[in-house]
Amino acid sequence: MSPFLFTCIMICVTLLLGVAGAFCFAIRARNMQYWLPAYLFSKKRDPKVSFSPEQARHIFVAVCDHFEPEWGSPTKSEAIARVDRWCEEYPARFSRFSDSRGQVPQHTFFYPQDQYAPEYLDRLASLCKQGYGDVEIHLHHDHDTADGLRQKMNEFRQTLFDRHGLLRKDPQTGEILYSFIHGNWALCNSRPDGRWCGVDNEIEILLETGCYADLTMPSAPSNTQTEIINSIYYAKNRPGERKSQNQGIHAQVGHSPDSDSLLMIQGPLRLDWSQRKWGLMPRIENSDLHAGRPGTVNRLHHWLAADVHVTGRPDWTFIKLHTHGAKPGNIDTLLGPETEAFHTELRAEAERHPEWKYYYVTAWEMAALVHQAEQGGTIPDFDAIHKQSTQVSEPLINAETPAVSSKK
Repeated sequence: MSPFLFTCIMICVTLLLGVAGAFCFAIRARNMQYWLPAYLFSKKRDPKVSFSPEQARHIFVAVCDHFEPEWGSPTKSEAIARVDRWCEEYPARFSRFSDSRGQVPQHTFFYPQDQYAPEYLDRLASLCKQGYGDVEIHLHHDHDTADGLRQKMNEFRQTLFDRHGLLRKDPQTGEILYSFIHGNWALCNSRPDGRWCGVDNEIEILLETGCYADLTMPSAPSNTQTEIINSIYYAKNRPGERKSQNQGIHAQVGHSPDSDSLLMIQGPLRLDWSQRKWGLMPRIENSDLHAGRPGTVNRLHHWLAADVHVTGRPDWTFIKLHTHGAKPGNIDTLLGPETEAFHTELRAEAERHPEWKYYYVTAWEMAALVHQAEQGGTIPDFDAIHKQSTQVSEPLINAETPAVSSKK
């Protein structure tokens, strides 16, 4: 081999190694190593469906807000003004929109226990009672204990129910129920450094205190992101381990889980090649609504492509979005013309797709619809949900279909 040819080969090898190294660095910098294998290699759980007006695609959209009026340590008057803005502008801007059942856009406020103040919740409760959404529970904690978490959840759910008329009771047991989003994404002590939680057996405590579903994920690009993605599944506490939600059992028609499993409803997580960084690296579509990144029809098609559904019911698509709606900047987007434009575009897109039926839902309704699908429902029955809106569906039989398992 001539020296020139050898030099050319070495240059090419060096360039290839450099490109590969750069991609590996970019992947790890955005913590994509946690979920990229599942994104690239996961198998479809259901055959592809050809939708038509006779075989409709039912699309459920829930906006789950990590609603923190005191984000950034504002004055009390500034924090109240943020809440007042939501209560005044949300009905004014969005009451003219409606979905396939005639419902206005719904917003679920996951209110942080650690920022409790009655003046905020009284205002939100009034907005929700007008029919614009619901309130559930959010939590930031650090170096906590199981006993400490248990006390926080029990006291806060009781306060929300008794003081503000929020949440709901199971009519059979009388237990106050709630859904949950973990602050800092650190569910089950899932951060590698152990910060912003402290409770490995968090699933166990949540179930014990009336939690009917967790809606924390996706958390990408956080290092708390699970290996399971784009799924509705059930997770159990794994004694002695962190991040129990990293494995579980897919929700499936005709099956429901053991009583010690918690329903996990994830939002869409995908690579968006239409939004490339430096013209090379795809951006992460993580279903987050924020300043500069409102809902759009392009994003909607990514959310649909994520295909989050109950196994055996691929014609019901669950789109769980998240946001921090009290954060300056975000509030302007979520209560601004960009979000009005999205609802206008969504209505127009649905008119172009007569096979679509879309529904604005709360977190509670979304969980109830999961259970309807599990029980064999073929048409979403909202009347049944609201007729017995305080009752969580009963299990049928134990599931045996595994979701993606975490690496050992």
